[in-house]
Amino acid sequence: MRSPLVVGNWKMYGCTDDVRSLLEGLCKEELPAKAGVAVCPPFPYIGFAQALLADTGIAWGAQNLCANSAAEGAFTGEVSASMLVDMKCRYVIVGHSERRTYYHDTDDLVAEKFINAQSTGLEPILCVGENLEQREAGETLAFVEQQILAVLDKVGIEAFEKAVIAYEPIWAIGTGRTASPEQAQEVHAHIRSVLAKKDELIADNMSLLYGGSVKAENAAQLFAKPDIDGALVGGASLKAADFAAICRAAE
Repeated sequence: MRSPLVVGNWKMYGCTDDVRSLLEGLCKEELPAKAGVAVCPPFPYIGFAQALLADTGIAWGAQNLCANSAAEGAFTGEVSASMLVDMKCRYVIVGHSERRTYYHDTDDLVAEKFINAQSTGLEPILCVGENLEQREAGETLAFVEQQILAVLDKVGIEAFEKAVIAYEPIWAIGTGRTASPEQAQEVHAHIRSVLAKKDELIADNMSLLYGGSVKAENAAQLFAKPDIDGALVGGASLKAADFAAICRAAE
């Protein structure tokens, strides 16, 4: 049976004082007992998460990782999966649209990162989603399916037993625009159907998250849909009270 999950993606925001204040504030908030909660800080602040969130029930993860499976080596600027494991990360985001757009993470590269994450015990959060042009052309479902199959065909359906998929329409990320609950549900249902063609049980048990200007004000309506199991939250995760409210809505 799948469980609700809300993950905060802090992107490239924060400084030492802000991160400490945010984490300490989050620990003081009322969080749901029946929904998973996690945060993905920038790399320099993962140590803060490890120190302040241990034994709180809040998990932490990273926003990216090296596609190379080496535990170490001459790869300037990269962070290995084993380093994230050493920092007790549970999750790592792969294929976020900002990585795909600005850093040219192709479907093949995203698949390699997915494989690398799982090989060390990390749980990948695979991001998929269309841009506005694709949405208006009616290509959303086909495009999202293509992104999933690029990974699925390489790793097999069994790998998705320990993974999460986040549907993030690019046109709704950081724009204040949000897919309607009905639009989001349509894509989530399609994602589950793509997985179900390979294994119905894995598809039914997999957590599917929605991301794209998720706020406390719209979270409950999104989570009420049968195939939306939680959220990958951007800007709203940078305020402890707002993020906690979204987490409570997931329960």
